[in-house]
Amino acid sequence: MIDTAVIPEKAILVGISTHKQPMDRTLEYLDELAFLVDTAGGIPVKTFVQKLEYADPRTYVGSGKLSEIRDWMDSNPADMVIFDDELSPSQLRNIDRILSCRILDRNNLILDIFARRARTSYARTQVELAQNEYLLPRLTRMWTHLEKQRGGIGLRGPGEQEIETDRRILRYRISLLKKKLEEIDKQKATQRKSRRDLVRVALVGYTNVGKSTIMNLLSKSDVFAENKLFATLDTTVRKVVFENQPFLLSDTVGFIRKLPHSLIESFKSTLDEVREADILIHIADISHHDYEEQINVVKQTLTDIGASDKPTIMVFNKIDAYHQVVRDPDDLTPETKENLPLEALENTWMAREHLPSLFISAINNQNIDKLRSTIHHEVRKIVSSRYPENKK
Repeated sequence: MIDTAVIPEKAILVGISTHKQPMDRTLEYLDELAFLVDTAGGIPVKTFVQKLEYADPRTYVGSGKLSEIRDWMDSNPADMVIFDDELSPSQLRNIDRILSCRILDRNNLILDIFARRARTSYARTQVELAQNEYLLPRLTRMWTHLEKQRGGIGLRGPGEQEIETDRRILRYRISLLKKKLEEIDKQKATQRKSRRDLVRVALVGYTNVGKSTIMNLLSKSDVFAENKLFATLDTTVRKVVFENQPFLLSDTVGFIRKLPHSLIESFKSTLDEVREADILIHIADISHHDYEEQINVVKQTLTDIGASDKPTIMVFNKIDAYHQVVRDPDDLTPETKENLPLEALENTWMAREHLPSLFISAINNQNIDKLRSTIHHEVRKIVSSRYPENKK
């Protein structure tokens, strides 16, 4: 009997620490990169970190570090080396000359995961456009990978069927995809206009914070949810009714640090659901050790797409996984986010943000009724201001 099981590919992870990015932050980014590799179906087997003033413009890390990586690979099996930042075409070429293996960067890895996760024709078109725009300046390097005619992380996508395609044809394909997306965007815009009478609420947040699980609870639908990054790519919109008050609830793609600009551009119509929403529900994972930075990443992305000024409900999910700290009454050490009890955290966030702040567990159905009540209150405020004659 032939074993057809897919053998997970092994990946080496590489990052740098600079004066702008301290070592502890670099290690957090590399932990996230490892989660991305796991989501893509690979196994991170070794991590290399170098402290530099700035990334080497020729090889990202120093030549000595690349020699160290090559020496390690001589005696340890690995399929690829993945760098935690976007590599320029020249960096890709130079690194390949030294390591002679498959080289990926963070952007390429995220694009590969998006290619895996895209389920609808619309999402696949968006991802293919982003992939082609990424490939264009790296065509020579990427095509040598694709000549192998096999699958694998970073090898999935439009190029796999277009090995002999030159830049002219690739540009033509990009042009066609953009026109196709423009047509779909027009259709989506028409759909949104037809829903204009209803208040629109959008779930936003970092990837893997539980947006789809909350969507399922609030709308009683069955949106795909999984403990993986980017489980949801396609925006799902559901009509929801709380206390005879209908509104539209949408689940959107999760944000992430260093999200490729080409993906933001390709997913313009998806993000329009956020831009045109009346209320945002910003969901954060309170159990994550760096949830505050994740919140800031989402806020910056909302600012970048022009959606930062909307009424927002702050929801801290996964309180079931939050490490509760019981402080000794005689403990005089300063309170920090690491040793604050949940109640104190809630009061801190409400005072700091001046926003409705809720602490819930979607998986255990904790405080979901309070969330429903808060959403209903905010929706009623919008309805009352929009249709004053309907005030009760």
